[in-house]
Amino acid sequence: MIRYTCDLCKRDLDPVNDLRYVVKIEIAAVFDPIDDTVDDDRDHLQEIHNILERMEDLEEGEEIADEVRQYMSFDLCADCRRKFVKRPLGRESVHLFDFSKN
Repeated sequence: MIRYTCDLCKRDLDPVNDLRYVVKIEIAAVFDPIDDTVDDDRDHLQEIHNILERMEDLEEGEEIADEVRQYMSFDLCADCRRKFVKRPLGRESVHLFDFSKN
């Protein structure tokens, strides 16, 4: 029998009595389209060289694909799911708004 635990509070989840929620997160790099109408003085060869050097500096076993896209999955109990939905980024919702101090 497969056992599940909440990834936040570490509580064992009973498959018969407890609801188990799965949170799936995808982190993806976003590449904006290049505006080739602008004539800039960038050294494109130097930029490619810098990218290749960074690739060489990656530690053994580190995947370049992780820099572009990552997938994560977490099991949550009902209580931790409620907390996660209220603060998915771990920030208080009051801080998300920039109210004036009038």
